[in-house]
Amino acid sequence: MPTRLRVDLAGYHHIINRGVNRCDIFNCNDDKEMLLQIINKSALLHKTTLHDYCLMDNHYHLLIETQKENLSSFMRIVNANYAKYFNKKYKRSGHLWQDRYKSKYITSENYLYSLIRYIENNPLEAFMVDKVSTYPYTLSFIIFNAKHYYPCCGDSILIKQFDLKTLNEFLGEPISEKELQYLKTKEKQKIFIEDAILHIKQEKQFEEHFYEVCTKANRNLAILNAYQDGYPQASIASYLNVSKSLISKVVKSGDSFTGV
Repeated sequence: MPTRLRVDLAGYHHIINRGVNRCDIFNCNDDKEMLLQIINKSALLHKTTLHDYCLMDNHYHLLIETQKENLSSFMRIVNANYAKYFNKKYKRSGHLWQDRYKSKYITSENYLYSLIRYIENNPLEAFMVDKVSTYPYTLSFIIFNAKHYYPCCGDSILIKQFDLKTLNEFLGEPISEKELQYLKTKEKQKIFIEDAILHIKQEKQFEEHFYEVCTKANRNLAILNAYQDGYPQASIASYLNVSKSLISKVVKSGDSFTGV
Protein backbone atom coordinates (compact mmCIF):
# COMPACT_ATOMS: atom_id res chain seq x y z
CA MET A 1 0.00 0.00 0.00
CA PRO A 2 1.20 3.57 -0.68
CA THR A 3 2.53 5.44 2.33
CA ARG A 4 2.28 9.14 3.05
CA LEU A 5 5.28 11.22 2.01
CA ARG A 6 7.61 11.87 4.91
CA VAL A 7 8.09 15.57 5.39
CA ASP A 8 11.86 15.13 5.69
CA LEU A 9 12.34 13.26 2.42
CA ALA A 10 15.65 14.23 0.77
CA GLY A 11 15.29 16.82 -1.98
CA TYR A 12 14.01 20.36 -2.45
CA HIS A 13 11.61 21.88 0.08
CA HIS A 14 9.75 25.17 0.34
CA ILE A 15 9.52 26.12 4.01
CA ILE A 16 7.14 28.74 5.41
CA ASN A 17 6.83 29.79 9.05
CA ARG A 18 4.87 32.61 10.69
CA GLY A 19 4.73 34.34 14.03
CA VAL A 20 1.96 33.36 16.46
CA ASN A 21 -1.18 35.38 15.72
CA ARG A 22 0.78 36.76 12.75
CA CYS A 23 2.90 38.84 15.10
CA ASP A 24 6.27 40.14 13.93
CA ILE A 25 9.15 37.72 14.37
CA PHE A 26 11.73 40.33 13.39
CA ASN A 27 11.88 43.72 15.09
CA CYS A 28 15.08 44.90 13.40
CA ASN A 29 17.66 43.86 10.83
CA ASP A 30 19.83 42.30 13.54
CA ASP A 31 17.05 39.79 14.17
CA LYS A 32 17.01 38.79 10.51
CA GLU A 33 20.77 38.41 10.50
CA MET A 34 20.53 36.21 13.58
CA LEU A 35 18.04 33.89 11.88
CA LEU A 36 20.32 33.60 8.85
CA GLN A 37 23.26 32.79 11.13
CA ILE A 38 21.24 30.07 12.84
CA ILE A 39 20.07 28.68 9.48
CA ASN A 40 23.65 28.65 8.21
CA LYS A 41 24.94 26.80 11.27
CA SER A 42 22.17 24.20 11.10
CA ALA A 43 22.56 23.84 7.31
CA LEU A 44 26.27 23.12 7.58
CA LEU A 45 25.58 20.57 10.31
CA HIS A 46 22.90 18.83 8.23
CA LYS A 47 24.65 19.22 4.85
CA THR A 48 21.75 21.30 3.59
CA THR A 49 21.83 23.97 0.85
CA LEU A 50 19.86 27.21 1.15
CA HIS A 51 18.95 27.97 -2.47
CA ASP A 52 16.85 31.06 -1.77
CA TYR A 53 15.09 32.90 1.04
CA CYS A 54 12.92 35.87 1.88
CA LEU A 55 12.61 37.17 5.44
CA MET A 56 9.49 39.30 5.87
CA ASP A 57 8.49 40.97 9.16
CA ASN A 58 6.08 38.30 10.39
CA HIS A 59 7.09 35.24 8.36
CA TYR A 60 9.84 33.75 6.25
CA HIS A 61 10.27 31.62 3.13
CA LEU A 62 13.17 29.22 2.65
CA LEU A 63 14.01 27.08 -0.38
CA ILE A 64 16.33 24.37 0.84
CA GLU A 65 17.79 21.15 -0.48
CA THR A 66 18.49 18.27 1.86
CA GLN A 67 20.81 15.35 1.10
CA LYS A 68 19.34 13.10 3.77
CA GLU A 69 15.96 12.65 5.45
CA ASN A 70 16.80 15.19 8.13
CA LEU A 71 14.52 18.16 7.36
CA SER A 72 12.74 17.85 10.72
CA SER A 73 16.01 17.91 12.64
CA PHE A 74 17.27 20.89 10.61
CA MET A 75 14.09 22.90 11.20
CA ARG A 76 13.84 21.98 14.87
CA ILE A 77 17.24 23.54 15.52
CA VAL A 78 16.44 26.65 13.44
CA ASN A 79 13.07 27.42 15.03
CA ALA A 80 13.99 26.50 18.60
CA ASN A 81 17.22 28.49 18.63
CA TYR A 82 15.69 31.56 17.05
CA ALA A 83 12.70 31.50 19.43
CA LYS A 84 15.11 31.23 22.38
CA TYR A 85 17.12 34.20 21.07
CA PHE A 86 14.01 36.32 20.37
CA ASN A 87 12.31 35.64 23.71
CA LYS A 88 15.46 36.39 25.67
CA LYS A 89 16.22 39.59 23.75
CA TYR A 90 12.70 41.00 24.06
CA LYS A 91 11.97 39.57 27.52
CA ARG A 92 8.94 37.62 26.37
CA SER A 93 7.74 34.07 27.02
CA GLY A 94 5.53 31.56 25.30
CA HIS A 95 5.31 30.39 21.72
CA LEU A 96 6.85 32.51 18.98
CA TRP A 97 5.68 30.43 16.02
CA GLN A 98 2.07 30.21 14.91
CA ASP A 99 2.25 26.48 14.35
CA ARG A 100 4.57 23.83 13.06
CA TYR A 101 6.37 25.08 9.96
CA LYS A 102 4.76 24.32 6.60
CA SER A 103 6.80 22.47 4.02
CA LYS A 104 6.11 21.67 0.38
CA TYR A 105 8.15 19.06 -1.46
CA ILE A 106 9.29 20.26 -4.89
CA THR A 107 8.42 17.68 -7.52
CA SER A 108 9.61 19.19 -10.81
CA GLU A 109 12.11 21.57 -12.34
CA ASN A 110 9.37 23.95 -13.49
CA TYR A 111 7.91 24.00 -9.97
CA LEU A 112 11.37 24.78 -8.58
CA TYR A 113 12.07 27.76 -10.82
CA SER A 114 8.56 29.15 -10.49
CA LEU A 115 8.94 28.94 -6.73
CA ILE A 116 12.17 30.97 -6.84
CA ARG A 117 10.31 33.72 -8.68
CA TYR A 118 7.50 33.55 -6.12
CA ILE A 119 9.86 33.82 -3.14
CA GLU A 120 11.75 36.73 -4.68
CA ASN A 121 8.48 38.51 -5.54
CA ASN A 122 7.16 38.44 -1.96
CA PRO A 123 8.37 41.93 -0.97
CA LEU A 124 7.06 43.34 -4.26
CA GLU A 125 3.64 41.76 -3.75
CA ALA A 126 3.55 43.25 -0.23
CA PHE A 127 4.34 46.73 -1.66
CA MET A 128 7.55 46.92 0.35
CA VAL A 129 9.72 47.59 -2.71
CA ASP A 130 9.17 48.65 -6.31
CA LYS A 131 11.44 46.08 -7.90
CA VAL A 132 12.43 42.49 -7.27
CA SER A 133 15.98 42.05 -5.90
CA THR A 134 15.94 45.39 -4.06
CA TYR A 135 14.68 43.96 -0.76
CA PRO A 136 17.72 43.37 1.50
CA TYR A 137 16.63 40.02 2.90
CA THR A 138 16.44 37.94 -0.26
CA LEU A 139 19.36 36.09 -1.81
CA SER A 140 19.05 38.00 -5.10
CA PHE A 141 19.74 41.28 -3.27
CA ILE A 142 22.96 39.81 -1.89
CA ILE A 143 24.01 38.62 -5.35
CA PHE A 144 23.22 41.83 -7.26
CA ASN A 145 24.92 43.98 -4.65
CA ALA A 146 28.00 41.73 -4.40
CA LYS A 147 27.53 41.30 -0.68
CA HIS A 148 28.74 38.41 1.46
CA TYR A 149 26.44 35.40 1.41
CA TYR A 150 26.43 32.69 4.04
CA PRO A 151 28.31 29.47 3.19
CA CYS A 152 25.06 27.48 3.15
CA CYS A 153 24.12 29.46 0.00
CA GLY A 154 27.35 28.61 -1.82
CA ASP A 155 25.73 25.97 -4.03
CA SER A 156 22.51 27.92 -4.59
CA ILE A 157 20.89 27.69 -8.02
CA LEU A 158 20.89 31.50 -8.17
CA ILE A 159 24.66 31.57 -7.76
CA LYS A 160 25.67 28.46 -9.71
CA GLN A 161 23.31 28.60 -12.69
CA PHE A 162 22.85 32.32 -13.42
CA ASP A 163 25.09 35.19 -14.32
CA LEU A 164 23.88 38.68 -13.37
CA LYS A 165 22.29 39.36 -16.76
CA THR A 166 20.28 36.14 -16.95
CA LEU A 167 19.29 36.38 -13.29
CA ASN A 168 18.01 39.90 -13.85
CA GLU A 169 16.00 38.69 -16.86
CA PHE A 170 14.68 35.71 -14.91
CA LEU A 171 13.47 37.82 -12.00
CA GLY A 172 12.74 41.02 -13.91
CA GLU A 173 9.09 40.38 -14.80
CA PRO A 174 6.56 40.44 -11.92
CA ILE A 175 5.03 37.06 -11.20
CA SER A 176 1.83 36.54 -13.16
CA GLU A 177 -1.57 35.25 -12.08
CA LYS A 178 -0.97 32.22 -14.31
CA GLU A 179 2.22 31.41 -12.42
CA LEU A 180 0.51 31.87 -9.05
CA GLN A 181 -2.30 29.55 -10.11
CA TYR A 182 0.25 27.00 -11.28
CA LEU A 183 2.00 27.10 -7.89
CA LYS A 184 -1.31 26.63 -6.07
CA THR A 185 -1.99 23.58 -8.23
CA LYS A 186 1.43 22.10 -7.50
CA GLU A 187 1.02 22.66 -3.76
CA LYS A 188 -2.14 20.54 -3.85
CA GLN A 189 -0.51 17.76 -5.85
CA LYS A 190 -0.66 14.43 -4.07
CA ILE A 191 2.61 12.60 -3.44
CA PHE A 192 3.05 9.08 -2.11
CA ILE A 193 5.72 6.42 -1.72
CA GLU A 194 5.11 2.90 -3.01
CA ASP A 195 7.70 0.12 -3.13
CA ALA A 196 10.32 2.64 -1.94
CA ILE A 197 9.67 4.80 -5.03
CA LEU A 198 8.35 8.37 -4.98
CA HIS A 199 5.16 8.75 -7.02
CA ILE A 200 3.41 11.95 -8.06
CA LYS A 201 -0.27 11.83 -8.85
CA GLN A 202 -0.60 13.88 -12.02
CA GLU A 203 -3.79 15.72 -12.89
CA LYS A 204 -3.96 13.93 -16.25
CA GLN A 205 -2.61 10.78 -17.88
CA PHE A 206 -0.30 11.10 -20.89
CA GLU A 207 -3.16 10.15 -23.22
CA GLU A 208 -5.34 12.95 -21.88
CA HIS A 209 -2.65 15.57 -22.50
CA PHE A 210 -2.13 14.51 -26.11
CA TYR A 211 -5.65 13.42 -27.05
CA GLU A 212 -6.63 14.72 -30.51
CA VAL A 213 -3.47 16.83 -30.88
CA CYS A 214 -3.27 17.40 -34.61
CA THR A 215 -1.17 20.55 -35.12
CA LYS A 216 2.36 21.48 -34.18
CA ALA A 217 1.14 24.41 -32.06
CA ASN A 218 -1.31 22.18 -30.16
CA ARG A 219 1.36 19.54 -29.67
CA ASN A 220 3.79 22.07 -28.23
CA LEU A 221 1.15 23.43 -25.87
CA ALA A 222 0.33 19.86 -24.78
CA ILE A 223 4.05 19.22 -24.16
CA LEU A 224 4.25 22.32 -21.98
CA ASN A 225 1.11 21.36 -20.05
CA ALA A 226 2.35 17.81 -19.49
CA TYR A 227 5.69 19.13 -18.21
CA GLN A 228 3.92 21.53 -15.85
CA ASP A 229 1.81 18.59 -14.66
CA GLY A 230 5.00 16.96 -13.40
CA TYR A 231 5.95 14.62 -16.25
CA PRO A 232 9.75 14.53 -16.85
CA GLN A 233 11.03 15.76 -20.21
CA ALA A 234 12.56 12.35 -20.99
CA SER A 235 9.22 10.61 -20.41
CA ILE A 236 7.40 13.05 -22.70
CA ALA A 237 10.03 12.58 -25.41
CA SER A 238 9.74 8.80 -25.14
CA TYR A 239 5.93 8.89 -25.28
CA LEU A 240 5.89 11.12 -28.38
CA ASN A 241 8.91 9.40 -29.96
CA VAL A 242 10.73 12.69 -30.43
CA SER A 243 14.13 13.94 -29.29
CA LYS A 244 14.73 15.20 -25.78
CA SER A 245 16.25 18.36 -27.25
CA LEU A 246 12.93 19.20 -28.93
CA ILE A 247 11.08 18.81 -25.64
CA SER A 248 13.67 21.01 -23.94
CA LYS A 249 13.23 23.74 -26.55
CA VAL A 250 9.45 23.68 -26.13
CA VAL A 251 9.72 23.88 -22.35
CA LYS A 252 12.23 26.72 -22.42
CA SER A 253 10.34 28.82 -24.95
CA GLY A 254 6.80 28.01 -23.81
CA ASP A 255 4.01 27.47 -26.33
CA SER A 256 5.66 29.94 -28.74
CA PHE A 257 8.13 27.32 -30.03
CA THR A 258 7.68 26.75 -33.77
CA GLY A 259 10.41 24.21 -34.48
CA VAL A 260 9.98 20.69 -35.82
